[in-house]
Amino acid sequence: MCGRYSLNKSKIALEERFQAEILTDFNPRYNIAPTQLLPVLTSESPKGFSFFYWGITPDFAKNKTVAQKLINARADTVHQKVSFKSSFEKRRCLIPADGFYEWKRLGKKTITPYRFTMHDESLFAFAGIWEEYENEKGETNHTFLILTTDANRVVQDVHDRMPVIISRENEKKWLDKYSTIEELQKMLIPYSSEEMISYTVSPLVNQVANDNPSVMRKTSPMDQFGNYTLFG
Repeated sequence: MCGRYSLNKSKIALEERFQAEILTDFNPRYNIAPTQLLPVLTSESPKGFSFFYWGITPDFAKNKTVAQKLINARADTVHQKVSFKSSFEKRRCLIPADGFYEWKRLGKKTITPYRFTMHDESLFAFAGIWEEYENEKGETNHTFLILTTDANRVVQDVHDRMPVIISRENEKKWLDKYSTIEELQKMLIPYSSEEMISYTVSPLVNQVANDNPSVMRKTSPMDQFGNYTLFG
């Protein structure tokens, strides 16, 4: 499962890396969570960033639990499930990020947050699918899900799943409406362990309201209560 990520880059950096335009203000994000409005590149508009809700909209979240199925989809079955098949075939997206978080369980009451990123903290893109629907007020909303796959060697010590990271050379092909199912499936694999690092961060990241650089800083391993642990 992927339930938090970061996008600690400027508007200019995003536009240069993905060769796409952002027609609104954007501030770096350090602790992104479901229901938030976030930048994506879609198969319909690959040269301009759109802003979609991750998983569900805030209004919907007030009445429903944010379930795993609403924020992530398994890459190995996304092309088969009725609920995702159409989106996988017609509505794919790239979700820019520069890191993501997972929590390592060390006991019944002890979990420690980790951040995963590239060696150089560079931008990359998760594989996603998106959907359009009309809410009760008749307004059109857009949401996206992040596809997940088996964890690579860097992630597997903390969690058995990780978000699918599309290699830079495959980003255009992922958004290409003419890509075949077979071509797409070949991209849905664990990202190279050699290019990634992980480190423990402060339990401040546990609270969505803490959206500042402090949640990304390397710290000694601490549990969710801020107590130092003996495990790295």
